[in-house]
Amino acid sequence: MRVEVTLDCADLEAAATFWQAVLGYAREQVIEGRYVMLSGDGPGLTLQQVPEPKAGKNRLHLDVLVANADEEVARLQALGATVLPSGAREEFGQRWFVLTDPEGNEFCVAEEDPSG
Repeated sequence: MRVEVTLDCADLEAAATFWQAVLGYAREQVIEGRYVMLSGDGPGLTLQQVPEPKAGKNRLHLDVLVANADEEVARLQALGATVLPSGAREEFGQRWFVLTDPEGNEFCVAEEDPSG
């Protein structure tokens, strides 16, 4: 068994380009105008083009774990991500930011504990 996450999007090419750059994944399968499957070191991410816009808060989101959240957030903002106004959050010994991709899908960037 393996896990693959599917994310709906309106602009398939823009979403695929954004998430490919965020995750460093490669495009594995493409069905023009329908799906782009990205794969790399972690669960696969399939982007699925849908006609309706995003509405409401995501019930499921991605957490991107990195060594330095500030540097990664700056890199992601340059790619088109938006940091939500609350800024950095800290709780239970972890520090993270909530961002949105260019279509408004929420995801988090968190500092990973280097000790594992």
